[in-house]
Amino acid sequence: MDKHKTHFDILIAGSGFSGTLTALALHQSGFKVGVIERGAHPRFAIGESSTPIADMILRSISEKYDLRWLHNFSRYGSWQHSHPEIVCGIKRGFSYYKHYPGKSFSTNTCHDNELLVAASSSDERSDTNWLRADFDAYLVEKIKAYQIAYWEKSEITGAERINDRWAIQFNHAGEVFSLSCSFFIDATGGGKLAAQLFSVPSVSGDFHTHSFALFSHFENIPRWVSVLESRGISTKDYPYDPDFSALHHLLDEGWAWALRFNNERTSWGFVLDGRVPYLLQMNTEDLWQMLEQKYPDMKLILKDASLSEIPGRVISSGRLQRRLESAYGDGWVAMPHTIGFVDPLFSTGIAYSLAGMERVVEALCAHRDFGGSLAEQLRDYEQAVFAEIRLIDYLVAGAYKAMPYFRLFNAWSMLYFTFTILYERRRMKNLPVNYFLEADKPEVQKMVHTSYEELSRLTGKGFVTEQEEENFTDRIRQIIQPYNTAGLLNPGSKNMYFHTAAALD
Repeated sequence: MDKHKTHFDILIAGSGFSGTLTALALHQSGFKVGVIERGAHPRFAIGESSTPIADMILRSISEKYDLRWLHNFSRYGSWQHSHPEIVCGIKRGFSYYKHYPGKSFSTNTCHDNELLVAASSSDERSDTNWLRADFDAYLVEKIKAYQIAYWEKSEITGAERINDRWAIQFNHAGEVFSLSCSFFIDATGGGKLAAQLFSVPSVSGDFHTHSFALFSHFENIPRWVSVLESRGISTKDYPYDPDFSALHHLLDEGWAWALRFNNERTSWGFVLDGRVPYLLQMNTEDLWQMLEQKYPDMKLILKDASLSEIPGRVISSGRLQRRLESAYGDGWVAMPHTIGFVDPLFSTGIAYSLAGMERVVEALCAHRDFGGSLAEQLRDYEQAVFAEIRLIDYLVAGAYKAMPYFRLFNAWSMLYFTFTILYERRRMKNLPVNYFLEADKPEVQKMVHTSYEELSRLTGKGFVTEQEEENFTDRIRQIIQPYNTAGLLNPGSKNMYFHTAAALD
């Protein structure tokens, strides 16, 4: 290939799953595509927890773009039958346990400090936790197999728009490459490149959520069920083993996640509320030690854990919330995770990214000359992603407000599960779905906005009575009732929900 003259229909920056799947779908649609990656694979990444919505979209992409092998990754059973060498984990659902300062976890037969929400009926049909180092590297090998041009360890240094074409410059192996393309996609997963190439800044001031994270991969994390059983806490009426789920330990100032892979590695991280001033003033080591000292079970879980070889250290983030001021422009568009991010709570990341990828590919396939009404469709896409970010922000911010009061958290989280059910059922019926989690629907917006205002009033005064918790729960139960096909907030469930997702074939 002549490094100074090659022209592509579309160049994509970034080779995470969003960038590679976009490249594959566009290639299968007849476009000449290239992918430029600043780093190299395999590499550590978070964003590991899949969901039924993500599975649905993977299946749809596999069929629509003749990527039949992708179907195998849409549930745990078929993944293990086809590619057991690519590490993943079983994710049967969402599990939440409330911890109180200075106390070991305890509960009762009504599971007042627990919430388990199943998303599948069996391990075979379950969602997955993705070991991104393995899965992303596999997708890169796939784009190579499809003879899609790929450069890694390549840093884009400039872009100039001339006569409806981009001239893209990047450094690779000590040489300067200059390629041209008609259209450019930013799938880097952050705002740095958009700021550099298009002068589009990232903002965070309009978010309600304010959180940051400390995380890594670990060996020798004990199974949570073993801890429960050692205390005589029965799990016989659980819908699934919580160690095979997205396991959340709720604290007063945030939460911890545990995602277990089938090679016994565990993704573990703390996500903390940045509105708590003293947390922002502590360094990573002091924060970690403080949380272990304050919550006995955090110390118990982590005392014998060792860092995995990759990444080999605890990573700390700045504020997680960010959003580009613009998601598209003349001859370019950003993918959802590049456009913005809220927080890993509720595991929206993979599905949110895939839903946006579907829309971008469909828009480009409908405008192969990159003209006509493409700009209008990309504007609609921008509005959709911005609305999705706002909805996720409300859901997550409300969860942080409710976190010290588990009954409030339990009720509030049912809004998220209701919205997932609405979205899943529309997809299952082949009805149009324009926005992730039905974020464009007035009834969805009304439910979340009015409930958020009430929750803010309750938690803003510093204490919440049992009667107030009961009243709030009743109101959430009433507003989700027309859409609640899963028995959410049914007192007889005792916070154990055996199946809430739409059935996948």
